[in-house]
Amino acid sequence: MYEIPHRRRIVARAELLQALGCYGRVGGPLSDPSAARALALEVLRPALQAGEAELRRRFESGGRAREILHGRSYLIDQLVRVLFDFASTRVWPLANPTEAEKLSILAVGGYGRGELAPQSDIDLLFLFPYKQTSWGEQVAEFMLYSLWDLGLKVGHATRSVSECLRRARDDVTISTAILESRWIWGDQDLAQELARRFDAEVVAKTGAAYVQAKLTELRERHSRMGDSRYLVEPNLKEGQGGLRDLQTLVWIARFFYRIDDLSELVGRGIVSATEYRRLIRAQAFLAKVRCHLHYVTGRPEERLTFDVQTEIAHRMGYTDRAGQQAVERFMKFYFLTVKDVGDVTRIFFRAVEEEVESRSLLRLPRIRRKRTRDGFVTDGKRVTVENPDVFRQDPVRILRLFHLAEAQDLDLHPDALRAVRSHLDVVNAALRKNAEANRLFVDLLTWPGRAERALRRLNEAGVLGRFVTDFGRVVAQTQHDMYHVYTVDEHTIRAIGILSRIEQGTLAEDHPLATEVIKKVLSRRVLYLALFLHDIAKGRGGDHSVLGAEVAHKLAPRLGFTEAETETVAWLVRWHLALSATAFKRDLADPKTITDIARHVQSPERLRLLLVLTVCDIRAVGPNVWNGWKGQLLRTLYVATEDVLLGGHVERNLERNATRSREELTQRLADWPAEELDAYLNRHMPYYWQAFDIEAHERHARMIRRADRAGDPLTLETRTDSFRAITEVTIYTQDHPGLFARLTGALSAAGATIVDAKVHTTRDGQALDTFLIQDLNGDAFDRPDRLARLSRMVNRTLAGEVKPRQAIAAGNPGEPARMRKVFKVAPVVLIDNGASASHTVIEVNGRDRPGLLYDVTWALFTLNLTIHSAHVATYGERAVDVFYVQDLVGMKVTSASRLAPIEAKLLEALLTPEERAAGGAAKAPARGRSRSREREKAAAG
Repeated sequence: MYEIPHRRRIVARAELLQALGCYGRVGGPLSDPSAARALALEVLRPALQAGEAELRRRFESGGRAREILHGRSYLIDQLVRVLFDFASTRVWPLANPTEAEKLSILAVGGYGRGELAPQSDIDLLFLFPYKQTSWGEQVAEFMLYSLWDLGLKVGHATRSVSECLRRARDDVTISTAILESRWIWGDQDLAQELARRFDAEVVAKTGAAYVQAKLTELRERHSRMGDSRYLVEPNLKEGQGGLRDLQTLVWIARFFYRIDDLSELVGRGIVSATEYRRLIRAQAFLAKVRCHLHYVTGRPEERLTFDVQTEIAHRMGYTDRAGQQAVERFMKFYFLTVKDVGDVTRIFFRAVEEEVESRSLLRLPRIRRKRTRDGFVTDGKRVTVENPDVFRQDPVRILRLFHLAEAQDLDLHPDALRAVRSHLDVVNAALRKNAEANRLFVDLLTWPGRAERALRRLNEAGVLGRFVTDFGRVVAQTQHDMYHVYTVDEHTIRAIGILSRIEQGTLAEDHPLATEVIKKVLSRRVLYLALFLHDIAKGRGGDHSVLGAEVAHKLAPRLGFTEAETETVAWLVRWHLALSATAFKRDLADPKTITDIARHVQSPERLRLLLVLTVCDIRAVGPNVWNGWKGQLLRTLYVATEDVLLGGHVERNLERNATRSREELTQRLADWPAEELDAYLNRHMPYYWQAFDIEAHERHARMIRRADRAGDPLTLETRTDSFRAITEVTIYTQDHPGLFARLTGALSAAGATIVDAKVHTTRDGQALDTFLIQDLNGDAFDRPDRLARLSRMVNRTLAGEVKPRQAIAAGNPGEPARMRKVFKVAPVVLIDNGASASHTVIEVNGRDRPGLLYDVTWALFTLNLTIHSAHVATYGERAVDVFYVQDLVGMKVTSASRLAPIEAKLLEALLTPEERAAGGAAKAPARGRSRSREREKAAAG
């Protein structure tokens, strides 16, 4: 079975048996099992360590993964055999064993296949004839304890042949274990009896049921693992297209088709020779990655996490190239490999399902009638091809196949998928210029309710990347950061699916505004194409928005879009980040924010298109990226901008809203004396009335009144908005220098994530600061125990009992150091005096960490800057915080002599304490800051 050169360099069983006294009369019986185990440990531990070291040396010197997998299986085989011989000859020798005193030892699981990875568990089956004897129990127990003493992770079962068969009929997992079991040592006749009876009594009678159970298990596993093979931290064993999918194919082939070797599937016409070669290559690649993963982590790790991807890429010889890091090239090849596995296994599983179904219908009358049209055959459930050459005769048919499948809601037959895969060469320049082919593609891209499925089918069949060659460049393209969960192509297809669901109204609860707005969109196909193209230029080494717009200008006319439609598509791709950048980084109560974005967007239709595209883009980044707070920011920006575009004036609108707010508050506070009400209204600056809604105004008024009457030096109130997944913390106290920084430190020390903040000081010197916070998972910070801790932390911090920086360090261990080493974010400070008419806008970008916001706000305090509002966002490992500030006399900061030290101080604040202690430089290239500032100003209009 094993193809292992120089086996004795791994382990020499004869020498181990000799050392344990198992030959001749050298060693007599050992009456003390504990002493015998100690002796076995003394002899076998060095042998195990030497064998493992030899295997690792071979692998890291360029050896094949298969040799290592087989080599480790061989190593464990020899240890198991030595232990059995030692136990049965020296510890519990039998002079005249009875028929019942037989024992066979079988390997199961990956060990049974002879594919034992460096850190994988060892699964054993102790097989006895019909009942267990004390001798068999003693030998099995001795062997297991000895293996555990050696530090091996061993799973085991002890069963008779009949029990194995009975349980296999009821449990597909046990059935699979017996299917791939392999005799190691002991009574070989017993193992052969199990194999013979298992084939006759289980395999021959339960093939169809086994297939169904395994396919159900596969679907459930895929769903549990994220339902995508394109997760940027994939599980190479359990994930889609991983090793378990390959193993499932082998199990079903062996069980259903009764074959011993996968190559037999080729001879029987079940898979093609090309597909078989792809599977073998994929298996070798994944096995190699798994060996590296086990050696790098030193544990049975199956996830390719960020912290190991770079190291494995280096070990496998990948290097940086223009526009792509070595790790991104490695992960792209990984995803292309699992895509290959997915393509072949999907065809195989569908073929098996069809054969299972056809066998079950042999005794039933045929109900479905097959229809043939234009080279395709349909039966009401699936569509296939009359013959594999239909695509060669007319290449447009390759798109008609998918169009027909959507039009009649049909599955694609395995033969049709195989024909497509073998004729991808017909998707060439001539087909890409064909008007009918482009019309069919646009139909699929915009298919109501099923656009995602149509694109996914095209992509998985390999057609999409060939028909739209620019899309082919982002297939399996990874983004090596902690923000993006999927590859670029998977993100795009999921975004199209979200757009389709918004259009169908099924996401109205999550996205009420987008659901309403999309009904007014006049350019439906423009929206779909723009979303399809929004990330198409990623990985090219430039601004993907600019490069993507160039792609749109070339592709849209080819697809039949008019000049006006093309211009709109290109504009949407170019500015697809503008709305989110404004909503999440700018003060939406500042008139200039609304004026700038309205001037940039220019038309209500573009605003509608941009809103829906933005929602779909953010929602498709990952399962936990979207939240109600982001939705609220986008709604606020959209409504204010639409008002201006429909003829309103932002300044007049804001003044009118402020006047209306005061009038509505007067009505709501009708129980207040007139004199007290007038005094309260006059306490607030004009900005206050624009920054909050009427409900907040009333809450603030009643809270301030209670606090003033009680004479409380500090009042803190919280309110949770479940829809926005936000907890609002309002703090009312005497204002003093550095208050805002201390409050951010206290909230961070309590474990809260601050996503937005508004700072307001009344005319009589009282601070009314409002923070919007979440927990570390992006949910509302609403647990009573957490809120109580937060209140205590704020009180103790303002009383001087707690130093925020120390409290943050003690209460927030942060992410593991291994992750901090993986992702580096160059600190950047952008200072913009054009984004606001009355404030200097400062944006800082840096590596996110506990206490970062406190360090930055404390630096602003020491720079004698007053923070008017703060807008905090995190994109994976990158923190992007924006502050509206003024100097001590309420003016913008415009002097170059003031701006330079501000930038230097903030760059220092962005460093970690360790970097500052080490004297780490925080200088960012001036040109980089300039370009970033230009992009930011352009995005805001």
